[in-house]
Amino acid sequence: MRLLVMSALLVLGACSDGPSEEERQADVAEVEANQQPPAEEFEPDPIRYREIEKYDLFGAGCSFAPDGGGLGAVAIAMADEGYIIRNGDLLRFAADTGSRELPYLARNKYTGLEYSFILDLEEEGGEQSGYETTDYRGSLVVRDASDRVVYEADGLVQCGA
Repeated sequence: MRLLVMSALLVLGACSDGPSEEERQADVAEVEANQQPPAEEFEPDPIRYREIEKYDLFGAGCSFAPDGGGLGAVAIAMADEGYIIRNGDLLRFAADTGSRELPYLARNKYTGLEYSFILDLEEEGGEQSGYETTDYRGSLVVRDASDRVVYEADGLVQCGA
């Protein structure tokens, strides 16, 4: 009798309405295709005077130096382009001319091939720091091509010519 009950359970299990192996493989392939790898770590390099000279980054605009990172700017925002150096390579960004205009013709948003960045500043709190420069509190947010935040910092935004 036990053998009959066990055989009946096996037969019923074989006739279940579960997905076939092909359906399971298709489901797994769909999930794998829709998965995104984790966001890549992004740490900008300081833009020193030698890089400014090398890449001819002179002109009016704004630069961003993160809190606790010394005086070295890690992003430069100008009228037509923005710049960040990462792993020794200069990344160029096109200014979003539809975004908010910052002092000295800089823009709030810049878009590159793999990344974009937003530079925000508190204009009402600016303090003149030089003949043609004003310092503001602000922030820099860098996003990857999947619109994930890969770098975010508060710091000093200096605008001038």
